Amino acid sequence: MAENSLSDGSPADSAEAAKNASNTEKLTDQVMQNPQVLAALQERLDNVSHTPSSYIETLPKAVKRRINALKQLQVRCAHIEAKFYEEVHDLERKYAALYQPLFDKRREFITGDVEPTDAESAWHSENEEEEKLAGDMKNKVVIAEKEAATAEELNPKGIPEFWFTIFRNVDMLSELVQEYDEPILKHLQDIKVKFSDPGQPMSFVLEFHFEPNDYFTNPVLTKTYKMKSEPDKADPFSFEGPEIVDCDGCTIDWKKGKNVTVKTIKKKQKHKGRGTVRTITKQVPNESFFNFFSPLKASGDGESLDEDSEFTLASDFEIGHFFRERIVPRAVLYFTGEAIEDDDNFEEGEEGEEEELEGDEEGEEEDDADVNPKKEPSQPAECKQQ
Repeated sequence: MAENSLSDGSPADSAEAAKNASNTEKLTDQVMQNPQVLAALQERLDNVSHTPSSYIETLPKAVKRRINALKQLQVRCAHIEAKFYEEVHDLERKYAALYQPLFDKRREFITGDVEPTDAESAWHSENEEEEKLAGDMKNKVVIAEKEAATAEELNPKGIPEFWFTIFRNVDMLSELVQEYDEPILKHLQDIKVKFSDPGQPMSFVLEFHFEPNDYFTNPVLTKTYKMKSEPDKADPFSFEGPEIVDCDGCTIDWKKGKNVTVKTIKKKQKHKGRGTVRTITKQVPNESFFNFFSPLKASGDGESLDEDSEFTLASDFEIGHFFRERIVPRAVLYFTGEAIEDDDNFEEGEEGEEEELEGDEEGEEEDDADVNPKKEPSQPAECKQQ
């Protein structure tokens, strides 16, 4: 018999083993009679049995084969959807050409190059009477305080600081603007969106048009956003429409001493041998809205960006999308603040509806269908990092 044997098969050992087995069985029976233990075990079993992946694993091989065929069809659907969005982009280009004459006239009114006719400036307001009374009172105060004002002062050219006011009104933009950016943005006369030409890779360009100023010589600053409308080969089911994948800025030709994207600092250096101290000056990056035109580049070599860089790039994409989809088409409403008020009211309405649903359990399932509508074909491209 081997020396390391744990048991010699004696009757005493057999009796001890039988006793231990009996005790274990009794303990198991006691535990299983505990309602809390049974409930916890049942919940765990339920969760396991109801997960989609565990259910799929239980299906026969022939059924799994058919499911794989459905996935093949789904990939083909994703590619058709990608073509659909390419045609949507062509439609956007077509209608952008129809909008542009109106946007050109908007610029003329803003800059004061053209004065709108009485018919063009007629606008009926819901609170017209109240506004008229308030306007009369305001005019009396203005007349009393500025009797000596010139006609030019009472009637400035165009709409002063139109685009700069939009920057101040929109939180997403105002957070980027520093105090030393403000005098430059007051020279901004127009923002345009240009879509890529037919047959070219999907993209759009934001053009910021400036009047002659003391800061840089460029009449136009540009930002190009490159887009992709095709399923990812590694994950085709994640496709949800066109997405921004990269962007390019432009070189700003700053006039001497006017570059707000850098600042000059003084630094003292001590000579190791002689112990003398000298002061040097160097330029370091400075926070500014105009860094918008020197964007962080998306990684194209497969290397992942750090978390801060990913956030910066995603924010850049979001801002570009917001200019394209909201600010440029509805500029006057962001100038007056009406578009911002509409956005705020919509958010409050959603919260109120949610509270109401919580108190009406019977209608909950029906209402859920309403708050989760199917994605509309005209839904704008999402801003994602690739």
